[in-house]
Amino acid sequence: MQIILCKKYQEELPSLDAPPLPGDKGMHIFKNYSKKAWEAWIALQTMLINENHLDLSDKTNRKWLNEQMELFFDNKDYQRPSGYIPE
Repeated sequence: MQIILCKKYQEELPSLDAPPLPGDKGMHIFKNYSKKAWEAWIALQTMLINENHLDLSDKTNRKWLNEQMELFFDNKDYQRPSGYIPE
């Protein structure tokens, strides 16, 4: 397990074991974001998909979710599920 400086949390944390997505985007996430950040994103992504009843076969929904992921990792104003209280 490697330790990286996580851009999301601005601290040194364990890295992912492997890129979580194929291609350049997966490698960028692997090199810049911790396992903790990825797991937090997966939890949020699940809530967003469920609450918004997203059909991921729809390219527009996938694009929106991808935009939310980038905002989340960059600590910008991403969509939060109603009633969501972050840790």
